[in-house]
Amino acid sequence: MTIHIHDDQARIAAWFGGRLPADWTTAAPADVTVDREEIHVILTLDGPADQRDDASDATRAEAVAGFVAGFRDRTKEARIDIAREAEHRFDRKVAWGVRIGDRTELFTHLAVPVMTRLRQPERIVLDTLVAAGVARSRSEALAWCVRLVGRHTEDWLADLRRAIEDVERVRAEGPAA
Repeated sequence: MTIHIHDDQARIAAWFGGRLPADWTTAAPADVTVDREEIHVILTLDGPADQRDDASDATRAEAVAGFVAGFRDRTKEARIDIAREAEHRFDRKVAWGVRIGDRTELFTHLAVPVMTRLRQPERIVLDTLVAAGVARSRSEALAWCVRLVGRHTEDWLADLRRAIEDVERVRAEGPAA
């Protein structure tokens, strides 16, 4: 079975664009990310209205944390209803999050096991990260490595995703098998 993530991405993002309450997307359209198991819906919010310019970073962070908690609580039932519809429609779990400024907070989301075989040199890297306290387990260390590579190779990954889209487009235009 071939899964066309990029086709699904546009289709699913369009569905959420039409389904989300308008007052959840006043700052920006929802950022919808799709993989085989899960859909992340990140809502960009304006944040607390009463933030003072002279407030400390810690004070502003607490105001944002309170704002996020309030939004999460107020929208819980509606988010559950929308997620159920989407899960039935797209056969994937839905995770929600919010972005305020440069802070992004994900609510409940999946941790999906990934099967891999690592040789001793790779295991030693993971064990070093665990021993140094960077991660609590090999699994967490591997996730840390993946995030680090993703951060430092985003341009390369974006090019690769565009190439995959081109291959899917050419394949779709080709003669039927």
